[in-house]
Amino acid sequence: MSKLYTGTGDDGFTRRLGEGRLPKHHPVTEAIGTVDEASAAIGLARAASQADETGRLLLEIQRDLYNLMAEVAATHNTAAQFRVIDEDRVSWLEKQTDQISGLIHLPNEFIVPGDTFSGASMSIARTIVRRAERRIAQLLIEEEIQNLQLLRYLNRLSSLCFALEILENQKSGKSDVTLAKMKKK
Repeated sequence: MSKLYTGTGDDGFTRRLGEGRLPKHHPVTEAIGTVDEASAAIGLARAASQADETGRLLLEIQRDLYNLMAEVAATHNTAAQFRVIDEDRVSWLEKQTDQISGLIHLPNEFIVPGDTFSGASMSIARTIVRRAERRIAQLLIEEEIQNLQLLRYLNRLSSLCFALEILENQKSGKSDVTLAKMKKK
């Protein structure tokens, strides 16, 4: 049986896909870790989901995030061979968001997450995706990565997570969302 640990990261560095290693606190490593957190939160949302559409979509998205992490982990010289997230994947995500949006009533105001467990799970996933988006934006600006579609994908994914939160609330029997502003009496 193989071990679950290698010990190669005990010096505070981690291997890249290609030549070289990076400190574990490097912005590239931080971005990969944040996308990994997003995938885990999406997995929780998938496990909690009530709508068939949600589980199917989220599994495919988790696979996309795996590919996204591989490209970010790659060096400039090897990134192209790991590129899966492109304009077509962003367009696919937009199409999914449009389809889900057609099934729900979008509120005109900010909402407070927590109306249902499955909806709240989607909200947690959305906020972590937004953090991953900020980390990827930093890497693009600092020219650590070059594929703008990674940023676009995460941006669209946060919108889809919001739409899925509303869908999940509705599938769980909560058609009215809790608004962030209190209604005046």
